[in-house]
Amino acid sequence: MKIRYFETRKGRIELIPMIDVMFFLLVFFMILTLRMIPDQGMHMALPQSTTAKTLPRPKILVDLSRSGAIRIRGIVLTGAALEQDLAAQAARKPEVTIAAAKNVPFQDFVRVMDSCRKAGITGVGIATQPQA
Repeated sequence: MKIRYFETRKGRIELIPMIDVMFFLLVFFMILTLRMIPDQGMHMALPQSTTAKTLPRPKILVDLSRSGAIRIRGIVLTGAALEQDLAAQAARKPEVTIAAAKNVPFQDFVRVMDSCRKAGITGVGIATQPQA
């Protein structure tokens, strides 16, 4: 039996492990960037409160504008669509913060609170600004 030390073998590039690694990196960075994007909400003149305190970032931020438009994650929803969206997330027991503009009619605010209650969400906060 002859031993060949300097035998040349043709190199192979294995693609399947490389695809697995690239897919893992893609999923890792997608999940990481989704957690880094904050839900900013809309810029509104919020009501002021002397007892306002800083709360942790809410899981769901509902913006209620003066015209009565309801927004979640920048998407305008109707009252029924809001209730469906919240009901879909109710199993995770999310914390909802309602950011209503200063001059929003109280009935619109109550309508959003009713949607939260109908969806089964109990952790509801109200966004205010500290009084100067």
